[in-house]
Amino acid sequence: MAFKIYTKTGDKGQTSLIGGTRLPKHHIRIEAYGTVDELNSHIGLLRDVIEDKATNQLLISIQDRLFTIGSHLAADPIKNKMELPSLFEDDIIALEKAIDVIDNLVPEMKSFVLPGGHIHVSYCHIARCVCRRAERAVLRLAENEKVEDIHFKYLNRLSDYLFMLSRYLTFIYKAEELPWKPKK
Repeated sequence: MAFKIYTKTGDKGQTSLIGGTRLPKHHIRIEAYGTVDELNSHIGLLRDVIEDKATNQLLISIQDRLFTIGSHLAADPIKNKMELPSLFEDDIIALEKAIDVIDNLVPEMKSFVLPGGHIHVSYCHIARCVCRRAERAVLRLAENEKVEDIHFKYLNRLSDYLFMLSRYLTFIYKAEELPWKPKK
């Protein structure tokens, strides 16, 4: 018999964590890993439009790391018996190195910039905003439950990388980077 995608077990507004615990679908834990999953989809969209092979390889690695974070968030911290993959400090260092490479290529920032200028740049900004939302959700969860510090540290650095990637794409596409000039 083939595996069916629908189980009907969530029809009453609850879902199961790894480890069997049932939670309402609006629980902060579900919100946290759901937002990480949404971010992963936006990273996939970026990967689909960016042609640079090195950037694509990093985006694939980022997607893997986001699945790792999501698996930890989707697991009951007490009842889970499954061995989950790990996130490492080297994963954060890889983002920092990529940020540094871009920083050496793009013009110095002299002000805040308005998101946009090219559709691929806009995809980066949307992913960055979703990343910040995921980080906030994980931090809210961490106020009441154990969450590894490395998970929100990674999300924080990832949002920095996505901002720098947007600047790099602006640079290579020769798109206009509009500085924010507040009305007075």
